[in-house]
Amino acid sequence: MSITPLKPLDLFWFIPVSGDGSYLGTLDGHRPADFDYLKQIAQAADRLGFGGVLIPTGRGCDDPFITAGALASHTQRLKFLVALRPGTLSPTLAARQAAAIDRLSQGRYIVNIVSGGNATELAGDGIFLSHDARYEHTAEFLSVYTRLLAGETVSLDGKHVRVTGAKLDFPPVQNPPAVWFGGSSEPGQEVAAEHADVYLTWGEPLDQVREKLDQVRAKAAARGRQVRFGLRIHLIVRETEAEAWAAADALIAKIPQAAIDAAQKKFAEESDSIGQKRMSALHRGGSRAALTIAPNLWAGIGLVRGGAGTALVGTPEQVAARLREYQALGIETIIASGYPHLEEAYKVAELLFPALGIAPNKARHHGTQPGEFGTSGTGITPARASAS
Repeated sequence: MSITPLKPLDLFWFIPVSGDGSYLGTLDGHRPADFDYLKQIAQAADRLGFGGVLIPTGRGCDDPFITAGALASHTQRLKFLVALRPGTLSPTLAARQAAAIDRLSQGRYIVNIVSGGNATELAGDGIFLSHDARYEHTAEFLSVYTRLLAGETVSLDGKHVRVTGAKLDFPPVQNPPAVWFGGSSEPGQEVAAEHADVYLTWGEPLDQVREKLDQVRAKAAARGRQVRFGLRIHLIVRETEAEAWAAADALIAKIPQAAIDAAQKKFAEESDSIGQKRMSALHRGGSRAALTIAPNLWAGIGLVRGGAGTALVGTPEQVAARLREYQALGIETIIASGYPHLEEAYKVAELLFPALGIAPNKARHHGTQPGEFGTSGTGITPARASAS
């Protein structure tokens, strides 16, 4: 039985600019992140009715701003949540780039601020600030960035950022584009409470997510602000529970133990991200023994993937029920993904959208006959499901 929602969740998808495939931790079936493939995923998400897509940032990713600008011209309604790491460019230049993409996409740009990360990678980008100092810098960065996009002329003589008379001559369509932000540490939550429109969390058990959201909500209220909330998670949805768990097992079936050990060592030694430490703790630093950490919540992806490492696994009704539990905590937007991202976008739209009450995008639908999939020309309406 489908769940009748009081309010549909806003469901975003993911653009895998690092590459894609059917198996984690191996080159078997690997799909390079060439533009034609990324365009296929973006156009599928646009056609199916996803609200937007996240484009990540980092050394292992193609540049998200350039990718978003290119994909915007091949889509119609899809929003682009573009990851941006303060410290890799000035807030003034970032605001100019943001305004350009917002104009080119006719108001479909959102920024995802990423302050944390791998210390080795950050050093390669010329960022040598400590964990807490990075969030101090982010706060100053956003003070300039958001005011510029709101049309102000900005001067700031800060500890990390200094600008005099900064302004935009070419404004964005939105005034200003929204700021989405994630950070599990105390300094990260303080930045979110002061500057974020949407605070993002990774898929942890409900009690952990509730505690984090309550903390951010209270910090924002102390500043006279309200913050909305989003959840970044993977989805493995199939018609039966057995099929879903088989797909989860297959996803990690080819990972050699050496790859898990190397990934976990890298996360432990090179990352000072509190969020990453929380993810690693869910599977006890790389153990396959107990990956189901809550009803339908599976930590297998985090064995080798940094960042969001959990998935909801199950039937459409089961996954929808779990998402509704997160929604009851205040989550409004789900940023989802699945491997491979092209096929899984269709599975999620076809199986999960109805269970969540999300209406498909009908802008391009037409009256094509069912043909071999129904009873074309007979006047009989084909059933949704039938015996094989």
